Amino acid sequence: MRNQLKTIVLIVSLGILLDGCRTVRPSLPAPGTPSSALNRTDNLALGNPSGASTNDPNNYMITRPQYILSYNQSRSTANWVSWHLSPAWKGDARRTNDFRPDPTLPTGWYAVRPSDYTNTGFDRGHLCPSDDRDATSQDNAATFLLTNIVPQAPRNNREVWKYLEEYERQLMTGGNEVYIIAGVSGTGGTGQNGYATALAAGKLVVPATLWKILVVVPAGSENTFQITANTRIIAINIPNNQSAADKPWRAYLTSVDELETLTGYDFLSNVPIDIQRIIEKRIDGGNS
Repeated sequence: MRNQLKTIVLIVSLGILLDGCRTVRPSLPAPGTPSSALNRTDNLALGNPSGASTNDPNNYMITRPQYILSYNQSRSTANWVSWHLSPAWKGDARRTNDFRPDPTLPTGWYAVRPSDYTNTGFDRGHLCPSDDRDATSQDNAATFLLTNIVPQAPRNNREVWKYLEEYERQLMTGGNEVYIIAGVSGTGGTGQNGYATALAAGKLVVPATLWKILVVVPAGSENTFQITANTRIIAINIPNNQSAADKPWRAYLTSVDELETLTGYDFLSNVPIDIQRIIEKRIDGGNS
């Protein structure tokens, strides 16, 4: 009997290990969760790429229902923002355009103001887009907190970056859910008024590039997903200048491995290593 029990335990344990090599699952909603809230988790399902916490002012985690970000006090922008896009986040709430300082920043930290962008030649560019969060006015307003905003060259923001944002929503309406991480790298961009390294008397750093990773998974009825060696990964790195818009976003395709080298982050850290090795080196083939 004891040997039979050991065999059962071994089989169950082996099954769990094998499943872990194939599947990554975000936390499920609690029993009784309203249907309107289903598929609204998990904004950090793929892992915390920089190990953000509330202990490091330049890697400071801010958690909201709508997204999670790592904030950099020395730059006055996010390092990265992570969110989950599904139909549960979509609705008919109007764009609030309520750009405002983030009241959750620790006391004594500089909080960027809308006026810091005035006449600078740079747009207030969203990392988590307004149109990804329009189920409610509250959801939409959260995207206008200035910790989710970076100085972005106007044509970059309104053309090539915008078209990439629209494509991620096309993926969603095509029967997928998309797990997204977007962020910035480097210092110095070229806006409508020319090159600049910082705004707001040096407090607000202008990034050199904006990058994004899209993980595309089939929509699941139980708010679960699988990541396999065949999962589609789209990685993009776009220079923060006006001429970036002269090319389509696909001209800026790269690999997750290259973005890890650029940023020093560990993306997709919740994915088993054997699968990471395959999908992180792949450059997307442009499947529709």
